[in-house]
Amino acid sequence: MSRHETSPTTVQPASNHRPNACCFCWCCCCSCSWNEDRERAWRASRETKLETIPNCEACAKPTPEEVRGWAQSFDKLMKSPAGRNVFREFLRTEYSEENMLFWLACEELKSECNKHTIDEKARMIYEDYISILSPKEVSLDSRVREVINRKMQEPSSHTFDDAQLQIYTLMHRDSYPRFLNSAIYKSLLQSVSRSSSES
Repeated sequence: MSRHETSPTTVQPASNHRPNACCFCWCCCCSCSWNEDRERAWRASRETKLETIPNCEACAKPTPEEVRGWAQSFDKLMKSPAGRNVFREFLRTEYSEENMLFWLACEELKSECNKHTIDEKARMIYEDYISILSPKEVSLDSRVREVINRKMQEPSSHTFDDAQLQIYTLMHRDSYPRFLNSAIYKSLLQSVSRSSSES
């Protein structure tokens, strides 16, 4: 074993890591660094060249009302940068973070106006999330894949709209109910409620 490798049981010194393994913001009070060695190995196996998406969206700490609001509707959760961060941490524990990453990449693409940038980002999204060779491939039906393959001949900022809607629906129906019952959401709810009652 070379001196750069670590055995699965070796814990790296804290100085080798950012303070919170997944991002720079408040949301890492959750259990996202539950098993850093396993997570590091998983991330390395899913490395892609789409690095334009920040590791975590910048956002203010949510209010208790905002956190409670996420349980009222999936739309409220997804419209909140803080909500997306916490939901993304939950998806990571289920090994389905690529759904959120794909959705965010599509949102970013829709805000582009420059034709060259659109072409470049669309190809990167395709390679990272649509290609069957990608370790981050999202689950889409064959009809949507065919539409994307046609549109990729002349990509636009809306090339992935059907796929984005399908993934949004999948997260809503499949992951969102489990998120509301997760330790990540419940502990955050307790934490913000406690801090608001103390202030």
